[in-house]
Amino acid sequence: MSTDTGTASGTHPALQEEPLVAGNLSFHDITELVSRHTEKRTPLAWFGAFAIANILLLTLLVCIAYLFWNGTGVWGLNNPVGWGYAIVNFVFWVGIGHAGTLISAILFLFRQQWRTAINRSAEAMTLFAVMCALIFPGIHVGRVWAAYWMLPIPNQMEMWPQFKSPLLWDVFAVSVYFTVSLVFWYVGLVPDLATLRDRATKKLRRRVLGFFSMGWTGANRHWRNYEKAYLLLAALATPLVLSVHSVVSFDFAVSIVPGWHTTIFPPYFVAGAIFSGFAMVVTLLVIARKVYGIEDIITISHLEKMNIIILLTGTMVGFAYITEFFIAWYSGVQYEVFAFKNRAFGPYAWAYWTMMSCNLIFPQLFWIKRLRRSIPFMFVLSILVNIGMWFERFVITVTSLHRDYLPSSWDYYTPTAIDVLTFVGSFGLFFTMFLLFLRFVPMVAISEVKAVLPEADPHFYGHGDGQTGAHPPTLTPTVD
Repeated sequence: MSTDTGTASGTHPALQEEPLVAGNLSFHDITELVSRHTEKRTPLAWFGAFAIANILLLTLLVCIAYLFWNGTGVWGLNNPVGWGYAIVNFVFWVGIGHAGTLISAILFLFRQQWRTAINRSAEAMTLFAVMCALIFPGIHVGRVWAAYWMLPIPNQMEMWPQFKSPLLWDVFAVSVYFTVSLVFWYVGLVPDLATLRDRATKKLRRRVLGFFSMGWTGANRHWRNYEKAYLLLAALATPLVLSVHSVVSFDFAVSIVPGWHTTIFPPYFVAGAIFSGFAMVVTLLVIARKVYGIEDIITISHLEKMNIIILLTGTMVGFAYITEFFIAWYSGVQYEVFAFKNRAFGPYAWAYWTMMSCNLIFPQLFWIKRLRRSIPFMFVLSILVNIGMWFERFVITVTSLHRDYLPSSWDYYTPTAIDVLTFVGSFGLFFTMFLLFLRFVPMVAISEVKAVLPEADPHFYGHGDGQTGAHPPTLTPTVD
């Protein structure tokens, strides 16, 4: 029997949508494929990766302890450059955390079913990236022990936060973003935790999973309440995708420093955050899908769609770069003109052109379909994108500060070993948490992937032969 349903319906085969789940998997196959990785004995390769991540995490903790003991003088900050690696890394990690909420909330509201295979990992990545981001403003505060003053809590000194400060806006924006993302991630986990609970063979594991699955039985009432809660949380999280990095951009945009004082920063920061976040999702899932053998669930089609979004947002970011130069010239303000000339041709020109190459030029190669469906190419390019996005934050922060209005106070910012090791160590925290997630939590939303299978359609009659039409197959009588 021919399975080319597109040709039969008058649609060209080249225009047919690829199946969201390959390999003709059944409901049971998906449950087994995803669940077994949390149930089997921990492989040695996982312990090896976890040990490396823990070494990096220990490096982070040692650097923070050394910083607290000696003060911020151990960083490479100087007189004009009062913001260095700490702020650069903060903005970088907040940007990484944007893809998860975008995939989960916005694509859910737009009923994009391809998100179901990747949303769980992307949401987890969001949480871990925000955890890394929150470290840097915390240790950048001069008196760390007084950081609680930033919270609007009653205190005996009747001191209240300075609500006019955009740095304080960061506290509220990022903390709310983390809280909503955590609740959204957990609510989506409940049906899958119940599945693992029912499959558990050990009493302790069954009890722990039973506690976190909150008595889920899969009853109709449970599903109705779950879907309402998930929809409300998606609607709540959607504005956060746009607001959080807009607020982060206000750290720069509300100042009068040439190169920062521009209205394009909020949309440009949001596009850049989605750009870098999707690149990190591609980097992680290219490895995870291979190691965990779930290429039939996270297919090449999923990766291609993410690469298309990388291409789109990369083009938007590149357009913003060019617009900045135009506005600096059009303004007629010599300080603005100098700031952008200094970025492109000054002492940090190497950082600027690294940023332009990785963020604007290289992603344009994704116009070629063969390249955006090539696993090795997309893996390398996704890493280059995040290198470029880190340099973007470096260029914005450092090149605007190291040469201010007085040439007598100009200086060159050079990070110290503590700066570099603290940043490298933050990856240790990120990968430690991500490896724990892969080990103990289903990395794919089992219930959501099942919901997009043809078999989930009540009018499905194709018994594993690729038929997804609403009409039952015609029964041809046979002659004995």
